Amino acid sequence: MSTGPFGDEFNQQTLMDYGFCLIFFLKKLANDATSGIVSSAKEGITLLLQRIYHRFVPRPQRMAVRRARTYLESYRLLGNRFHCPVCQGDFETFLDYGTPPRKNAQCPRCSVMERHRLLWLYLREKTNLFSVRQRMLDVAPVHAIQKRLRKLPNLDYLSIDLRSPIAMRHMDITALNLADQSFDFILCYHVLEHIPDDRKAMAELYRVLKPGGWALLQVPADLNQEKTVEDLTVTSQTERLRLFGNVDHVRIYGRDYFDRLREAGFQVSQDDWAASLDPIIAARQVVRRSDVLFIATRV
Repeated sequence: MSTGPFGDEFNQQTLMDYGFCLIFFLKKLANDATSGIVSSAKEGITLLLQRIYHRFVPRPQRMAVRRARTYLESYRLLGNRFHCPVCQGDFETFLDYGTPPRKNAQCPRCSVMERHRLLWLYLREKTNLFSVRQRMLDVAPVHAIQKRLRKLPNLDYLSIDLRSPIAMRHMDITALNLADQSFDFILCYHVLEHIPDDRKAMAELYRVLKPGGWALLQVPADLNQEKTVEDLTVTSQTERLRLFGNVDHVRIYGRDYFDRLREAGFQVSQDDWAASLDPIIAARQVVRRSDVLFIATRV
């Protein structure tokens, strides 16, 4: 199977056969079918066509199509105002993203957000991940970052997720099918807030981390509040968005997040390395200098 810039798991011929042709057809059909009719009916037809697309095109192909479309559309935004350290792209603007939208949050080429750009800079500038031979576990990988990490000759890299088609193996973070003390570094970046039994997941991450190893266990947290706000009975997307800031989060952590990690066995520290970034560089790469990274180690 040949590979290309849109993902190792998806070849270019399949991309053309499944992706662009169907997307352009559906867009044209939607425009033709809805011309001259009221907006509510137009929205209904568009939603129906989207459901047809999602029903008949497998998720890996849909993801590759989205990456391909994003990659091609990024060329109209080329410039020198913003720089993405992950894909090394330079653009006149980044894309707004989020609810409510954050200005210039998303790279128009590789789709990473502010937190991913900070992560990449931190790993590159502050750690030995790019130079020392080691084994790494990446939980819920981000495509653009996974693609680059897998190319590092010193890194024995494994990514896992319950369902993601880009993960190398599928497994439950609360029941890892992995040997004890088998990884030097674990990246679990904005994952635990999605997991109902987060304490069990923390215990599993500790189990597979080698003594002397470290983990970057980042979560959304309000460090101004002592206790984590969570309610597993809340299933409404509206209520989850109101309470936890995202429709698929089940909690927003407080300062007791660190206590939960310690209960699992970790030693925990906070790294405000982002505050040391040059303000001009941080602004050009759209990285929040106020962000603090949560580091866990096993002695």
